[in-house]
Amino acid sequence: MDYKSTRDASVRVSSAQAIARGISADGGLFVPDGLPQLTGADWPRLAQLDYMERAKDILGRFLTDFSQEELSQCVTGAYGTGKFDNEAIAPLADLGQGTYMLELWHGPTCAFKDMALQLLPHLLSVAASKTAGGKTMVILVATSGDTGKAALEGFKDVPGTKILVFYPEQGVSPMQKLQMVTQEGGNVSVCAIQGNFDDAQTGVKTIFTDKKVAELLEQNNMMFSSANSINWGRLAPQIVYYISAYCDLLKEGRIENGQGVNIVVPTGNFGNILAAYYAKKMGLPVHKLICASNCNNVLTDFIRTGVYDRNRPFHTTISPSMDILISSNLERLLFDLCGENDGTIRGWMGDLKSTGRYEVSSDVLEKLHIHFYGGYCDDAATKDTIRGMFEKEGYLCDTHTAVGLCVYRQYQKDTGDDTPTVIASTANPFKFSTSVLEALKEQNVMQMDEFQKVAALEEKTRVPAPAPLTGLADKEVRFSGTCTSATMENVVLDMLGIQEH
Repeated sequence: MDYKSTRDASVRVSSAQAIARGISADGGLFVPDGLPQLTGADWPRLAQLDYMERAKDILGRFLTDFSQEELSQCVTGAYGTGKFDNEAIAPLADLGQGTYMLELWHGPTCAFKDMALQLLPHLLSVAASKTAGGKTMVILVATSGDTGKAALEGFKDVPGTKILVFYPEQGVSPMQKLQMVTQEGGNVSVCAIQGNFDDAQTGVKTIFTDKKVAELLEQNNMMFSSANSINWGRLAPQIVYYISAYCDLLKEGRIENGQGVNIVVPTGNFGNILAAYYAKKMGLPVHKLICASNCNNVLTDFIRTGVYDRNRPFHTTISPSMDILISSNLERLLFDLCGENDGTIRGWMGDLKSTGRYEVSSDVLEKLHIHFYGGYCDDAATKDTIRGMFEKEGYLCDTHTAVGLCVYRQYQKDTGDDTPTVIASTANPFKFSTSVLEALKEQNVMQMDEFQKVAALEEKTRVPAPAPLTGLADKEVRFSGTCTSATMENVVLDMLGIQEH
């Protein structure tokens, strides 16, 4: 299967090249030249497989220049090494009344990013061996919290790689920051940026497409790649867990073969819900994709009106991984909805860069409404949802998952739809102990340090805290630097030991 760029559809690369490069030289994102199809006969067969076997099956349809042996080694290395604390890898929790939580946070960093970022280093190593000619792969990452730690952990001490992570200094939770600045590994570096996630993401994209920087890397036998969801190697593994969730429902007799489901995804950068959209286009019986946002509701407004406008106040919320106003993966969706017209995409992305907004055509908006519902909730509603879910159902969720649950309830109220529904649960609640404790009306929260908060949440809820978080207490802080978006390039070259002449 070949891949093409959203901004130049004449570009053709292999899956290995798409993963190794991360982003097209024209600034576009790589997308497959057609999607493999699943038929009614596939679902009962896939339902009998475990998560790893399902992953090999689905990924093999996309990564056609990987041998079966290579793909098997990648999948086993990611999911079969005891790094996940649940044998199901991505288990479903039954909330009753046809609603299920897809728990995507059982990996080593307690967030859904592990589902792809435990696999991506293996995929990238194979891809580099096929395409990079022995170059060191430099993984450049902008993070709103969870991607950074998951990427650092996934690429830690992987031969032939270096990884550099930038995060907004005031835009991640204390636990997320602690996870990053204590990261171990000889090939990792971390730097805070004075700004928000969009500043970090824009800086990374600018460096990626800077010809001068590319030449400097070439002179030092290095090349850039990405661990953000702009990299197809990050996005493809996310398709797997939506298909796997449907298979689990089918296997457990919760649904019948071919019966439709709704999928709810709390998202800021749009990658996680885009994976569900691709699964739907492959044949997953999805009735509605429900896109949940926090107060940074640029996606909600876009889905409802067809106008994407980032010219609005940026809010720092208790669901920081969704504090994003430039949703990079939306470009892939738009490319599909506009009939893969790369000129249209160049126009819209050019408008976004120059004016901060664009408006899609009426036919694209109509298609958008067929597939998507958009909603958002503020911090107060998020906390109310956490408290209500725990008190009524005994289920403890984090701030991002609560946004998804709150918006799903809005959708039910608006539509009366009782289709079986899967909600993507994206992080362990202990990663956001402060906000979760406040939601549960715990007193004196701000007088506690992070580990006291974890202990207090564990005691209050009788839910065990995950070992990867409690173990941070014994780790040394290794990274404390800061920069601005204007100085990111210098920081990158310095981290790589490259002198500009």
